[in-house]
Amino acid sequence: MPRKTFGMQQGSGFLTSRQRRLAWLGFLLAAVQAPVAAKLVADDSWLFSLCVALMVATVIIADDASRPRPAGAPSSD
Repeated sequence: MPRKTFGMQQGSGFLTSRQRRLAWLGFLLAAVQAPVAAKLVADDSWLFSLCVALMVATVIIADDASRPRPAGAPSSD
């Protein structure tokens, strides 16, 4: 009987699990920092944090898309 795991998928994505955890941490920090900076800073420099968060999110999504899916999982095609 196959064992089900509900954690991070171990697979052949281009990020290691440590890099993936750091990417999530970076995404969360940048995503939280952007609205705080928007509230505290008069200029629009908070947009840089927003752009960084979106770029990191894109890398995480691309890594997730390159990982193999389990046999019974539905595909997004």
